[in-house]
Amino acid sequence: MANAAFEDLVEDFEFLEDWEDRYRHVIEQGREMDALDPALRVPATKVDGCASQVWLHAEMRDGRLHFDGASDAMIVSGLIAVLRLLYNGLTPSEVMAVDARAELGRLGLNEHLSAQRSNGLTAMIERVRETAARAAA
Repeated sequence: MANAAFEDLVEDFEFLEDWEDRYRHVIEQGREMDALDPALRVPATKVDGCASQVWLHAEMRDGRLHFDGASDAMIVSGLIAVLRLLYNGLTPSEVMAVDARAELGRLGLNEHLSAQRSNGLTAMIERVRETAARAAA
């Protein structure tokens, strides 16, 4: 149950021959994101458990999740962009229904991230899910 924008990314990945091309595409996704307002890079938005610095600012607008983020690592910025494609615009119940690991597995990310990056990705997913759970309560 992924967002339509994420489905477009899955289609893009189907045309990329090898992991290096996919890796570059993820990084490019991060480069294309709007910069996170420096005022939002505060302890409350910082995600613990990531090897690099990561900030996620999530909010509910009209009953739907929207978040932005930033990282000091290019690949992590790309992962934030991928998560935005997966979750942005979904209702809290839709967010909770998404099996992020399975969806990201469709991109081949599960087997190509280091253990530290994988742990950081899990921490980011949990932050998004926590935001949705609070909004649903």
